[in-house]
Amino acid sequence: MSLSKATLANGCFWCTEAVFQRLKGVIEVKSGFTGGSIKNPPYREVVMGRTGHAEAIQVTFDDNLVSYRQLLEIFFSTHDPTTLNRQGYDVGTQYRSTIFYHSEKQKETAENLITELNQTVFTDQPIVTEVTAASEFYIAEDEHQNFYNTNPEFRYCQIIIDPKLNLLRERYQSLLK
Repeated sequence: MSLSKATLANGCFWCTEAVFQRLKGVIEVKSGFTGGSIKNPPYREVVMGRTGHAEAIQVTFDDNLVSYRQLLEIFFSTHDPTTLNRQGYDVGTQYRSTIFYHSEKQKETAENLITELNQTVFTDQPIVTEVTAASEFYIAEDEHQNFYNTNPEFRYCQIIIDPKLNLLRERYQSLLK
């Protein structure tokens, strides 16, 4: 087993967590905050845009079973990377699209994929996803962990997350657990 980390932000972490938990090779997904200016930020402060942090996930994965590039392809296909500081009804820098890289190889992979997608898929509206060095990752409160799996009847889950999971099943069946 060859374990690596990926830290990704693309809107509400409940959505992102639910998507990545379903992938082969993903060992663990933690929801939290990163990229801001204060230590141990509470959820309430982050969602009010007061800390500079993004809602993010940190994924531990076996790169023998799923590659970093595959994770990024799923990342880009399950949110709108062309909207600045916004995903649907979630607005603010805390919902920005950012790849927090853990190595120069991850940075290069992310930048190359963005260039490729801008030339092939996002030709009318370019990707605004930031590619930034990973910084301290603060795990969110317990009630935010494994949110979709423990709250599938929650209206937000049905309206926002279910369509992302349907898209995941349609496009990436071979990568699902």
